[in-house]
Amino acid sequence: MNYNLNSQPAREKKVSTISGLKSLLDLVSEEKQNLTIALCSILINSSLNLLGPFLIGYTIDKYIQTKQFHGVLVFAGILLGMYLVALGTSYFHTQLMGGVGQRIILTLRNAIFNKIQELPVAFFNENKAGDLISRVNNDTDKLNQFFSQALMQFIGSIVTMIGAGIFLLVINWKLGLATLIPAVFILIFTRAISPWVKQRNAQNLKSAGSMSAEIQESLTNFKVIIAFNRRDYFRKRFDLANRHNYQTAIGAGLANNIFLPVFGLFSSLAQLTVLSYGIFLIAEGNFTVGLLVSYLSYATNFYNPLRQLATLWTSFQVALAGWDRISQILTLESNLPVAEDQGQTASTAVMAFKDVHFGYPGGKEILHNISFTLESRKTYALVGPTGGGKTTTASIMARLYDPIAGQVLLKGRDIRSYTPAERAEKIGFILQEPFLFTGTIKENILYSNDQYADFSNAQFLEVLQAARLEALLVSFEKGLDTLVSSGGDSLSLGQKQLVAFMRAVLRKPELLILDEATANIDTLTEQLLDLILAQLPEETTLVIIAHRLNTIENADEIFFINSGEVTRAGSFKDAVDKLMHGRRTS
Repeated sequence: MNYNLNSQPAREKKVSTISGLKSLLDLVSEEKQNLTIALCSILINSSLNLLGPFLIGYTIDKYIQTKQFHGVLVFAGILLGMYLVALGTSYFHTQLMGGVGQRIILTLRNAIFNKIQELPVAFFNENKAGDLISRVNNDTDKLNQFFSQALMQFIGSIVTMIGAGIFLLVINWKLGLATLIPAVFILIFTRAISPWVKQRNAQNLKSAGSMSAEIQESLTNFKVIIAFNRRDYFRKRFDLANRHNYQTAIGAGLANNIFLPVFGLFSSLAQLTVLSYGIFLIAEGNFTVGLLVSYLSYATNFYNPLRQLATLWTSFQVALAGWDRISQILTLESNLPVAEDQGQTASTAVMAFKDVHFGYPGGKEILHNISFTLESRKTYALVGPTGGGKTTTASIMARLYDPIAGQVLLKGRDIRSYTPAERAEKIGFILQEPFLFTGTIKENILYSNDQYADFSNAQFLEVLQAARLEALLVSFEKGLDTLVSSGGDSLSLGQKQLVAFMRAVLRKPELLILDEATANIDTLTEQLLDLILAQLPEETTLVIIAHRLNTIENADEIFFINSGEVTRAGSFKDAVDKLMHGRRTS
């Protein structure tokens, strides 16, 4: 499955304006009551504003021209009351929709983050973290702006336009048709230009995500930048991303602002039409001054919302572009689903590979027709030259990936039939580059281990003593209370591996995989880890991936992995000979 969100198929996904609006409205399905109240408020507001010009025209013809100023004062009071009520309803629905927008963005960000957590490792290999962060933060904020600010204004403008259009046609249908003709050209222009506007905004959102990815990569690898004095390299990369974002932002800005002047032009033509034709009708005795004033107001009430719609339509196109990027994530499914349990075969092996083939998406095959078994209570070593496939084999053992052919059995049962929780309980995996979370050493050790979650430090120390892990805490200044900064940068790589080691061992897995777990640990601490490993529960099977030969010397069996093939190495001397030969030929 292709998980690259910026690949050609993802970019070519088209969403029409109508279907896009429907999908956006589906987001607010749980806010129906608030939307109904806001809609009623909008209708009241628009009705009052539409009634005003009619009353003004009536007052001019009935009272001003006849100099009945008492009637003028009465209708002035009525108009003032109407406009105050309209002001109150406008404030009310604005506040109401602000809350709706914030709840939508809360729900949507949770949905995106939860979906991302459901996706496999392949997804993160194919997408930059900075771009994902931009989708969670920036793109959802575009939707929030649309729902909290633009949606009700959008609906209100349409209601006002329809109402004004009805008044224009009822008062004088000939003048009304002449007034509405420029609106037809506006509609044609809008339909023609909207796809281009949406495309420009999509490009800008994508470039913003790429720039975010560059920033994230530079900050994450800043130590390497300093060590190699290559600030210039990352500065150039960021400058390119920043310039590209600048260019797409200019393009999006031009596209977003093209509606307003065009709408303004046709609005002015409509006003000119009303004034010219209206004066002609008055001269013919078929119209009154008051009706002309009302007519001009209704023409304004028809075309001013159109001008607002120019801005609101831009907001809608931006929201659609953001929604496209968000929906790309929400519609993804994991390529590691839980398969139906086909039953368990009688076997003493904790794990078995049967004719396994594997290759990364879009790449060549890495592992070829691999078959081997791991018996319970034994220690296995995987050795081989760099790039031979050791870590890939271990990743398939932990089901970070599925083979493209063949089968992996865990305790005689297809590993795909285990739920993630069941699999994590049976398999422990200490990675080459362990990741720690912001918090304390204790919180990181207990990550995903609820068994000791409520233990005090004293109680938890007893648990560590029983597992012979307490001595490892000497490496940390404040023991369990040692603070870990973001990403664990306050600790050395060796200290991170110690935490990952304690985290995995405490879970007492049936299969424990160590991928270069002692590569950055001093010899004395490594000896201590060997003693701890010797005290693992008898049922635990240990798989060790290592380059240092002394690490695998006591393994019960050694597998040599090179060029995607796995062979039994035989004795320790045979493994050394194969490893040396593999390094010379690789």
